[in-house]
Amino acid sequence: MEACLHWGWGAESVRKKRVLHVLPNFGPGGAERMATHLLLHLDRGRFEVAAISLFDRQGTDLEDMLDQAGVRVFYLGKRLGFDPRMYWRLGRVFREFQPDVVHTHLYVLRYLLPFVLTRRARAWVHTVHNVAEKEVDRMGKWVHRMAFRLGVVPVAIAEGVARSLERVYGLKNPPLIPNGIPVADYALGESARKAWRAREGYEDRAVLLVSVARMSPQKDHFSLIQAFSMAASRNSQLRLLLVGDGPLRPEVEAQVRALDLEDKVRFLGVRTDVPEILAAADAFILSSQWEGNPLSVMEAMAAGKPVIATAVGGVPELVQDGKSGVLVPPGDVEALAEAILRLAGDAHLRRQLGQEASKQAKERFDVSVMVKGYAALYEQLLEKS
Repeated sequence: MEACLHWGWGAESVRKKRVLHVLPNFGPGGAERMATHLLLHLDRGRFEVAAISLFDRQGTDLEDMLDQAGVRVFYLGKRLGFDPRMYWRLGRVFREFQPDVVHTHLYVLRYLLPFVLTRRARAWVHTVHNVAEKEVDRMGKWVHRMAFRLGVVPVAIAEGVARSLERVYGLKNPPLIPNGIPVADYALGESARKAWRAREGYEDRAVLLVSVARMSPQKDHFSLIQAFSMAASRNSQLRLLLVGDGPLRPEVEAQVRALDLEDKVRFLGVRTDVPEILAAADAFILSSQWEGNPLSVMEAMAAGKPVIATAVGGVPELVQDGKSGVLVPPGDVEALAEAILRLAGDAHLRRQLGQEASKQAKERFDVSVMVKGYAALYEQLLEKS
């Protein structure tokens, strides 16, 4: 374990509520980024924060951000598959940190259930980052059902996620706290657009589409590539930038080769300069089969970019069809291709939709709104404990 397990608590620290976030790791996903934002922005005058990563460091920018901010992270060195050592290692952190609130993410409750049973914290919160049908596997659903009955409070990040909690677990009206981002970090403007394009060799007339998504079945890159191929055959200025990595990358690369798109589609991998890439883009595109409340869409809107996306999960709660972007049914390749062509051929429409996207992001998506929601929930649960 990398973090020191011994530190002193002064009188000032004792008065603070101790909040412990638990994740599988701090990799480049949306859930990990949301938790990082919350850890960085919670009021340090009211809360003492720390986090547990079941796995070792992943070498990501999120880990660097937490280090630089002085947020304690315990890396527990989990092995692949079920690892019973986690119970002892988690117990050690609990004894040392003595959390008031434990906030879990993704599948980690299967390792935390014994600590819920033994009341090792006064309040428990679990953010549901995806529709409940897709968040965890069958065993995970059993664990989550037990945890919710034992008092773990599930938080939905979108209305669509809240409805899924009722379908899967019979839970009505769970707390709803939408995700948030530091909106100002993405509003880089025209100078950043020109600088990135010049550095990467793209002319101003090129119409750049950007997708920021893990290459997994959920994100359905295969429909995206097929739709882009159809659109690019009718607009020679179209280019597609794919940010992210994942298990399906070899198959996506093979599809690009098979469709003879290697000069039009570029794989950028996992990047730390997403704000700059979005600044260079003309539009953002996401072809998911299912979603929760994707940070990537919020980031694109904060950058002032029109969004082309499938109308799944919480996406329609972010993007207003015809006002800040274009929504299409999931898996509808022809509709996706037509949406691409519509925006690619109309610079005025792109500007109009992008301006509204930026306005909506400033009003609704800032991380301060999310932080206030969770801080109020923590306080409310602690008062009842």
